[in-house]
Amino acid sequence: MVKEIESTGLPVVHMCTVVPISLTVGANRIVPTIAIPHPLGNPALGKEEEKELRRKLVRKALDALQTEVDGQTVFDK
Repeated sequence: MVKEIESTGLPVVHMCTVVPISLTVGANRIVPTIAIPHPLGNPALGKEEEKELRRKLVRKALDALQTEVDGQTVFDK
């Protein structure tokens, strides 16, 4: 689905916990996340720490959306 959306000219960021799967499906902008049961959070953290973690991931995704890429690019944590 990521490739289909991008074929219309809309950039897409694939946020995922298993980067090799994203590479296999052909995602161009990949942002690794935390863990399979909690991709965008960490329940072991305090409320404010988890909020900051989530903001960091969203900022990374927004930066990836604005970045021109030539092929598959992983935006590390």
